[in-house]
Amino acid sequence: MVMTGPQGAWADDAATAEMGADVADGLTYPQTKTVDVVDTAFGIKIPDPYRWLEDDVRVNPAVADWVKAQNKVTDAYLDTLPGKDVLAARMKKLFDYERFGLPEKAGGHYFFTKNDGLQNQSVLYVRKGLTGKDRILIDPNTWAKDGATALDSWVPSKNGKLLAYSIQDGGSDWRTIKVLDTATGTILTDEIKWAKFTNISWVGNDGFLYSRFAEPKEGAAFQQLNYNQTIYYHKIGTPQSEDKAIYATPDKPEYGHSAQVTHDGKWALITTSQGTDEKYELHIMPLGKKPSWKAQPLVKGLEHEWQLVEGVGNKLWFITNKDAPRLKLVSVDLKAKVLNRAPCEGSSDAGDVCMAEGFAFTDIVPERAETLTRAQIVGERLIMSYIKDAKSMAMMTNLAGGPAKEISLNAIGTASGFSGTPGDPETFYGFSSFNQPGAVYRFDSRTGQSTSFAEPKLSFNPADFAIEQVFYPSKDGTKIPMFIVHKKGLDLSKGAPTLLYGYGGFNISQTPTYSATRMAWIQSGGVFALANLRGGGEYGKPWHDAGRLMNKQNVFDDFAAAGEYLVAKGYTAKGKLAIEGRSNGGLLVGASLNQRPDLFAAGHAAVGVMDMTRFDRFTAGRYWVDDYGSPAKEADLKMQLTYSPYHNITSGVDYPAVIVSTADTDDRVVPGHSFKYTAALQAAKTGSRPKIIRIESRAGHGSGKPTDKLIEEYSDIYAFLAKWTGLELK
Repeated sequence: MVMTGPQGAWADDAATAEMGADVADGLTYPQTKTVDVVDTAFGIKIPDPYRWLEDDVRVNPAVADWVKAQNKVTDAYLDTLPGKDVLAARMKKLFDYERFGLPEKAGGHYFFTKNDGLQNQSVLYVRKGLTGKDRILIDPNTWAKDGATALDSWVPSKNGKLLAYSIQDGGSDWRTIKVLDTATGTILTDEIKWAKFTNISWVGNDGFLYSRFAEPKEGAAFQQLNYNQTIYYHKIGTPQSEDKAIYATPDKPEYGHSAQVTHDGKWALITTSQGTDEKYELHIMPLGKKPSWKAQPLVKGLEHEWQLVEGVGNKLWFITNKDAPRLKLVSVDLKAKVLNRAPCEGSSDAGDVCMAEGFAFTDIVPERAETLTRAQIVGERLIMSYIKDAKSMAMMTNLAGGPAKEISLNAIGTASGFSGTPGDPETFYGFSSFNQPGAVYRFDSRTGQSTSFAEPKLSFNPADFAIEQVFYPSKDGTKIPMFIVHKKGLDLSKGAPTLLYGYGGFNISQTPTYSATRMAWIQSGGVFALANLRGGGEYGKPWHDAGRLMNKQNVFDDFAAAGEYLVAKGYTAKGKLAIEGRSNGGLLVGASLNQRPDLFAAGHAAVGVMDMTRFDRFTAGRYWVDDYGSPAKEADLKMQLTYSPYHNITSGVDYPAVIVSTADTDDRVVPGHSFKYTAALQAAKTGSRPKIIRIESRAGHGSGKPTDKLIEEYSDIYAFLAKWTGLELK
């Protein structure tokens, strides 16, 4: 299929007829039927011959048969690839190290996850005191034979006696919340269904706040649009049917809501959003002994980003981009606007206070050249995490924002964590890089000293790998950062097979982190490159804005320019460059293959958004209009049609080798995107290199995927990319 321009002039040699099987690189594609479906919007006719592939594989037997037929062809082809077993063995060795999650402290106990190495899911442990004996609390490896049921989030109560945790099954975004007794490990009768995109926020030790949607219609759980998210309070020991709805906006069903409780338990903050853009309204609920659950406005209007840092008494700290594109830290005194000292209406707690509007926020730490990403109060200090040219740095000040001191990280990488509580100087943070799996450190905010809590024992020497950061010009001259990683001493005289990864969207920053699958590529003699495209959050709001809505083409230009730079500088050569991206990055790969098939040898589009005219009709897709625009608006639709991967496949042009990956339980980016895109690729005349799809079962959008499935998936995919870039696997 090819669409020549946004006005909708289509040329397709078989767009409305039954597609015959095609042959590429010795494989025969399954037949994919077409349907006569044409949408008309703003005078533009948009054929959609594979609309039927949007149906849920669990509901439509024809879609299930199509999936089986595609997987049969793909599996047979992948089994012929040389070196796949070499990659799998290398990945298995690279995954096989003991790794820890960041500890959470409650009631004198430390809660943390640990994976012995090749366990499909990490196990939750508890330790009494810093040097106590580790005890297993939750082992999700016992939950499902295929390892695809995962422990998602977990939050101990303030006294550490109870722990609420959420369960993710088959990679779905839906969560089930349960509670256990931490002393005995006994699972209580409490069970919460249909939670999604939720925090778990304890109110004292007797209950917690969470967000959920209504139970979806039968058979629609993986596709139905999500509206009317509501915050509930669950009291321990009661059934979900008795949970109290404490905040909702039925007059604005598109709004989503989450709740956070300050560590002292005095306030609940409700954050309201409409999409993926960081534009929030804030409401405050005074809690006290008997909360009235009455929300009062703190910040009106969905205009700016607000991240709660912490609350102490009547004072709250926030990160915001209001008048600070790279963000700053502010505080607000809730008591300064008290209407009266009498109890709030409907409350019997004399400790409650009622608030008026017009709060004044005070700057504590002003905007810097670096982008502020996170802040925490630890003891009597503020610890702030920044991104500087896509690398982590951390600063510490007093609670008034007084003299700033940098926390030494000593390497190019990504620091995470620093969670803590007022009055307690102890915190933990993790640090990782391309050549360094995550290590966990204990930090004392009084002394500024870091000590090791858990460092991995590795099967390789990190010093054997070179990490370089370059800045290359995009099409419009903008300098884009890019990390390049390879073995020291790698022969680059003729260019090496190279894997270029990108994302470029939703204000999400791509920073240096360790990946066992990527390290297997690098150890095999390949180069790995990560481009920090516009649309991400590396340089704050301006960087994000420069790669979304009407500026989305900048992202594809940045990615192509990264490939051109790698070839021009001799890291790789024509015919040796592969590209990869996930989700919004899958869209990036699909659009880039259409726009620059001459530049790339192969591409992996994972769980991508491939139909830009219909993404907003499924599950959480409606939120993405903040980045993509709305197909219901003429200007947005015309822009979307210029790059939509499904609509811009050009017949008669030789394409790179393409492998698409998705999962039947992906309810974030529904698999119909990948199904339709693959069918269109296979039907078009795009040369002899293969266009195949790998469809996983019970895997979802990616989170919670078991280790053995990750090894199987990426040994398949990287063997495919290796074949088409000339990487010898031995």
